[in-house]
Amino acid sequence: MADWIYFIHPPRENFASTMTTEESAVWRIHFERFERLLHDGVIVLVGPTLGDVNTGIAVFEAPDEAAARQIMNEDPVIAGGYARGELRPFASMHWYRPHH
Repeated sequence: MADWIYFIHPPRENFASTMTTEESAVWRIHFERFERLLHDGVIVLVGPTLGDVNTGIAVFEAPDEAAARQIMNEDPVIAGGYARGELRPFASMHWYRPHH
């Protein structure tokens, strides 16, 4: 199993604070899907960047590029044209950070 990352590029700056009702509904479905993929152990890390540019990232496992591309392309915001996806292989470095 390989690690992959896809970037979710929203259609405009300040997207999180300017979503329309329609966009918000699709993003809710997108979030619910990520929760399922996280629960299933597919997703390693997911979340948006903060600030004026709200690019999202999803780090996940897939056996090959075709499977990784399918996971990205089935994201409701990508499939629906509400955001642009960008897939790349990812070199995950696992480390232990003790709690303070």
